Amino acid sequence: MIPELRRRFNDAFTAERHERFLAAIADATGVRPEFRLCETPIFIPLGLRDRLESAALEIAAQLDTPEYRQRSEAAVPDAFRVPNDPADQSPLFAQIDFAICDDGSGGLTPKLIELQAFPSLYGFQFTLGRTLRQAYPEFTDGLDDLGRGLTPESYVSLLRDAIVAGHDPAEVVLLEIDPEHQKTRPDFAATDHLLGIPTVDVRLVIRHGKRLFHRSADGREQPISRIYNRVIVDEWVRRDIRSEFSFGDELDVEWAGHPNGYFRWSKFSLPFLDHPAAPRATFLSELADVPSDLDQFVLKPLFSFSGLGVKVDVTPADLAAIPEAERSGYLLQEKIEYAPALATPDGPAKVEIRMMMLHTAAGYRHVAYLTRISKGAMMGVDFNHDRSWVGSSTGFAER
Repeated sequence: MIPELRRRFNDAFTAERHERFLAAIADATGVRPEFRLCETPIFIPLGLRDRLESAALEIAAQLDTPEYRQRSEAAVPDAFRVPNDPADQSPLFAQIDFAICDDGSGGLTPKLIELQAFPSLYGFQFTLGRTLRQAYPEFTDGLDDLGRGLTPESYVSLLRDAIVAGHDPAEVVLLEIDPEHQKTRPDFAATDHLLGIPTVDVRLVIRHGKRLFHRSADGREQPISRIYNRVIVDEWVRRDIRSEFSFGDELDVEWAGHPNGYFRWSKFSLPFLDHPAAPRATFLSELADVPSDLDQFVLKPLFSFSGLGVKVDVTPADLAAIPEAERSGYLLQEKIEYAPALATPDGPAKVEIRMMMLHTAAGYRHVAYLTRISKGAMMGVDFNHDRSWVGSSTGFAER
C-alpha cells in the first residue's frame, strides 16, 4: 500500500528467502505455525495509519461508557456469566478489525468488520515483527510495527503490566483448552518467553475450595493468582469440556481480561455504534422487514469463532429458517466491499487490519497490528488454502 515499497518488495521476493523467514519464526517460538503466514507484511502509509488509529480509538470510546456497559449486560448469557465483573472496569484487551476499502476518491479507508474485548496474539505478533525486521531490514527500517511511540522494551513493559500486574509470573497462567493442539500455540510460547508465565490446560487445573492450582514442572501444586484467559466459550460448549471448576464459580482469582468482556464487546456492539467507519447492523430479532437489498448484507451469529456460521450470500429463506427464540443471537450486517489494496505477483489481494489495543491508566492505546490477506470470500487464516500471497502477517506503518 506504499506503492514504491510494495513494488521493490515484490521484485526482490524469493521463495528461498520466505522459507528462511518461516524457519526463523519457528525457531523464535519453538513451534512452526500451522496457520498460513503470508509472503509479505502490509506496508501502511501514514494517512491510512492515522485513519486506523483515530477510528479504533473513537469506536472504543463509544463503547467505554456507563451507558453502553449497562446495555451490554444483555449480551452476557446467564449460563456463561463470570462473577466479580467490576461495574466500572473497562475491558483490558480490545481488538478492532478493519477492512481496507476504497474511499471513493482513489485512496484507502478503514471500515469496521468486527471487534472483541478478548486477547489476541500479543506475544506472537511482537515476535513476528522482530523476525520480519531481521528477515527484511531493507523494507522495514524506519517503519513501526508497534503502536505509535512504542519501543520493543516499552511494549513488553505494557504487556507485563496488563497480564502479570505485579504478581509472581509463576502464579499467573495463560489458560486454554488443549493448548498443545491449538493453532495459536506459537503465541503461548512467545508469551511465556516474554513474560515467564506458563500455559495451562483448563482440564488440568486443580481446585481446593475457592483457590485454583496447577501442577508445576517439578510436580508441586502451584497457586494460580491471576488468569490470562484464552478459553473461547464456543469451544468449551462444542467440546463439552469437563474441569474441576466452572467459570461461574466464586473463585479467589484475578482475571487478566475478564471473560464477560468476550460477550460485552463483540458483534453485539455493532448496532450501538455511530461512526463513519461502522457498517449498518441490526439484531435479527429487531428486523421489521427484510431489506430489499438483502444481497448487500451478511448474516452472522453473535458469538462464533474463525468465521463459523457466517452467511455471505443471504436469502430470505435463511432469515426465515432461524427460530424466533434464536433470532436475538444473530446479526444482519451491511456488507463491506474490500478494495483490491495489495498488489501481489499473482493478482491483487484484500486486506484486513486488526488494531490490537490495551487499556492503560491513560485509557485505550493501540499497541500492535495483526493483518490478514485474502483472495477469496472469507478472510480468516482457515481459508484460501490453495492460494499464495495470502494468510496472516503484521503491519509496518510510516511515521
